[in-house]
Amino acid sequence: MKLLARLLFCLLLAQSASASTVDTLDIRSAKMNRSYKCVVITPDSYKEHNRRYPVVYLLHGYSGNYGNWVNNVPAVKELVDAYQCIVVCPDGAFGSWYFDSPIDSSWRFETYVGKEIPEYIDRHYQTIPDRKARAIAGLSMGGHGALWLASRHPETFGAAGSMSGGVDFRPFPKNWDIAKRLGDPGPEGSNWTEWTVINQVNKLKPGTLAIIVDCGIKDFFIDVNRKLHQRLMELGIDHDYTERPGEHNWKYWGNAVKYQLLFFHEFFNK
Repeated sequence: MKLLARLLFCLLLAQSASASTVDTLDIRSAKMNRSYKCVVITPDSYKEHNRRYPVVYLLHGYSGNYGNWVNNVPAVKELVDAYQCIVVCPDGAFGSWYFDSPIDSSWRFETYVGKEIPEYIDRHYQTIPDRKARAIAGLSMGGHGALWLASRHPETFGAAGSMSGGVDFRPFPKNWDIAKRLGDPGPEGSNWTEWTVINQVNKLKPGTLAIIVDCGIKDFFIDVNRKLHQRLMELGIDHDYTERPGEHNWKYWGNAVKYQLLFFHEFFNK
């Protein structure tokens, strides 16, 4: 028993000595003239080697914040070590939907998350400043945000993923502050069509963006994700699509993120 205890103690010491590092910092938006919190997770080797790393941006869902991923899915820190990448978790201000709002000039979260934060991270961290080494993913509102930003900023992101994403929110006109960001939905959400991911992918060219999409079969977003999958198939856009048992909750996302980070790891190493 004493030998076993010593072995376990040594293992714990080894893990603590080579564990990822979590930074929480403020990143200012010039467009919005204010700062928001952001979590940055660097791998165990970051301080030991003068090398550069690929970056995955992980977005939270509606009502969430910058700390959601690291607090609710601690395994993300282990995945950062396993895949030797940097993970960045921006703040989406509770319900920004990662838009530059057409009705509120104070909301510029497409610019903030799609341009300003990556520029900041590249200046202050040992990154590979190239779209081939940048991916973005998110859950729910963040799943929409990841595909929206990657589709509109192909110069920044080379891969994108959505977990339980609100990829078409027109069926939900009264939910999640979307009207506060975009204004009146119009008949059957017609005023919002141009702002949905399912419409945005019409502008994608095959082979320009590596895409992974998944959703739980008991999730209220399952129908819109199935329609997005069908649209991508019709457009001839390669993508990974998965449905698995699960609902719209952290149990599902804590499992799904493992597959998404593996997908990005393989993308980075092509």
